[in-house]
Amino acid sequence: MVNTGMQLISFTCAVTGWVMAIAVTALPQWKVSAFIGSNILTSEIKWEGIWMNCIYQTTGHMQCKTYDSILALPPDLQAARALMCVAIFLGWLSCTVSCCGMKCTTCAGDDRRAKAGIALSGGVLFILTGLCVLVPVSWTANTVVQDFYNPNVPVMYKRELGQAIYLGWASPCELRKGEKAAILNQPDSWR
Repeated sequence: MVNTGMQLISFTCAVTGWVMAIAVTALPQWKVSAFIGSNILTSEIKWEGIWMNCIYQTTGHMQCKTYDSILALPPDLQAARALMCVAIFLGWLSCTVSCCGMKCTTCAGDDRRAKAGIALSGGVLFILTGLCVLVPVSWTANTVVQDFYNPNVPVMYKRELGQAIYLGWASPCELRKGEKAAILNQPDSWR
C-alpha cells in the first residue's frame, strides 16, 4: 500500500510538471528587457515569448503583439515552439499511459507484468516530455546570456532571463518524478 501512495504522489508531481510546461509555453516572459546603467529612467518593460512580445508600462497598461512571421523568428524560438508543442502532447500521452499502468486503476486487469510495462512506458514518456521542455528553455537561456555579454549587441536589444525560463527549468524536475511512479509499479523480480 505504501507503493500505491508514493506512486500517486509521484504521478501528481509529474502532472504538476506537465501543467508547468503548459504555462511556460503560454507565458510571454522568456526574455525580459535588461536595465543597464543607473541613470536610465524606464517607463516600460519589454517581454518576449515564443508566441508574442509584450510591452508593460508602469501605468499598468500592457500591449501584446503576436509575431508576424514564423520564418522571421530566430532558430531558437522556432525550435522552442515546436518542442514545447511536442512536450505538451507527450505530457498528455504520459499522463494517459501512466494512469492505465498505476496500481490503483483497473486497466489491464490483474496482470501485474502488463501494468508494470504500461507504467514503465508512461515513465519513459515523462522523461521524454522533460527533455522536450529542457532543450528549448536552455537553448533560449544560452542565447540570452550570449547576447547580453556580446559587445556588438546594442544596449537597447539586450535581454535578461525571464520568469518563464526559471519555470521551464523547474518543470522537467517535476516531470522526472513520473519515472518514480513507474519504478514503484515494477515487480520485485524486475528491480
